[in-house]
Amino acid sequence: MTGLILELLAMLAVILVAAELFTNALEHLGERLKISEGVTGSLFAAVGTALPETTVPLLALTTGTTRSVNEEIGVGAILGAPLMLATLSTFLMTLAVLRQRTARGRVAPERSGFNRDMNYFLVAFAVAAIAMFVPSEAWYMRVLFSLSLVAVYVKYVVTTFRASDGLVAEGHGTEAPGPMLLSRVGLPTNMTTIVFQLLVAAGLLVGGAKGFIHGVEGVSHVLGISTLLLSLLIIPIATELPEKVNSILWIRRGKDPLAFGNITGAMVFQGTLLPAIGIMLTPWEPRIEVLIGVVITLIAATWTRAFSRKGGLPIWALLMNGLLYLTYLVVTLTR
Repeated sequence: MTGLILELLAMLAVILVAAELFTNALEHLGERLKISEGVTGSLFAAVGTALPETTVPLLALTTGTTRSVNEEIGVGAILGAPLMLATLSTFLMTLAVLRQRTARGRVAPERSGFNRDMNYFLVAFAVAAIAMFVPSEAWYMRVLFSLSLVAVYVKYVVTTFRASDGLVAEGHGTEAPGPMLLSRVGLPTNMTTIVFQLLVAAGLLVGGAKGFIHGVEGVSHVLGISTLLLSLLIIPIATELPEKVNSILWIRRGKDPLAFGNITGAMVFQGTLLPAIGIMLTPWEPRIEVLIGVVITLIAATWTRAFSRKGGLPIWALLMNGLLYLTYLVVTLTR
C-alpha cells in the first residue's frame, strides 16, 4: 500500500510539471498563430490534455484480454470524463480563486465561446445518452448515432476557428505572460521549439496519467471496488488531472477564457468523439450506474450554461457543481 501511495505522489508530480510545460507552450503557440484565447483553450489545450482519458478507453477496448471487463473500463472512462469536467473540475478551478474573488465574484470566460461550447456539448451528450436505448442488434442505427457525433465535433471545430479572427480584433488574442520555459536552457523561441515543448509535455501528461491510473487501480483493488464503479469514479479523476491543473494555473493568472475554454472544449471533445467510439465498440447500455452519471452531467452542464452573463459566471453558482459531484458519490456508493 505504501508503494502505491508513493507511486501516486510521483505521478502527480510528473503531471504538475507537464501541465506547466504544456500551458506555457500553448500560450506561445496561440500568440504566434494570432488566435483567440478561447480557441487556444477550447481546441488546442482541450484536445491536448484530453490525451490521457482518450488513451485509457481505447487501450482498454482494443488491447485488453477480458472483453467484459475492458468494456466496463471503456464505458466508465468515456462517460466518467465529462461528469468529472462538468462537476469536480469546474468546482476545483473556481475554488482556486475563491479567496481572491469571494463567493460573490465572477469567473469571466469568453462568453460567445463558452456558450458555443456548452450548447454543442449539451446536444451531443444528449444524443449519446439516447443511443444507450438503441438495441445492439440495430447496428445501422448505432452507426448513424456514432457518425452524427463525429459530424457535430467537425462542425464545432469549424465554427470555433471562424470565430477567432473577430475575437482577436476585439482584443481577446492569446498572449504569453513570460518566456518559454525551454528558452531558459538556451534554446530559441520559435515554432520548432514550441512544438517540441508541446510534444514533451504531452508525453509526460500521458505517461503521468497512466502511471497515476495504475496506482489508483492498485489502491482500488485493495479496497475491493467493482470495475465499472472504479472506471466511473477513480479513473476519470486521474485522467482529468491535466485539465484541472491547467485550468487552475490559468485562472490564478487571470486568464479566465483559457481556463474555462480548456474545460468546456474538453467536454465537447469527450461528449462527441469518445461516445462515438463507445457506441460502436461497447454494449452502450443504460445501466443504472451509468444513467445516474449521465443525468448529473447534464444537470451540471445545464446549470452552468444557465448562468452565462455578459459579466461572467457567479462563483457561488459554479461552486454548486461540487455538490452535484458529491451527490453522485453518495448515490452510487450507497446503492
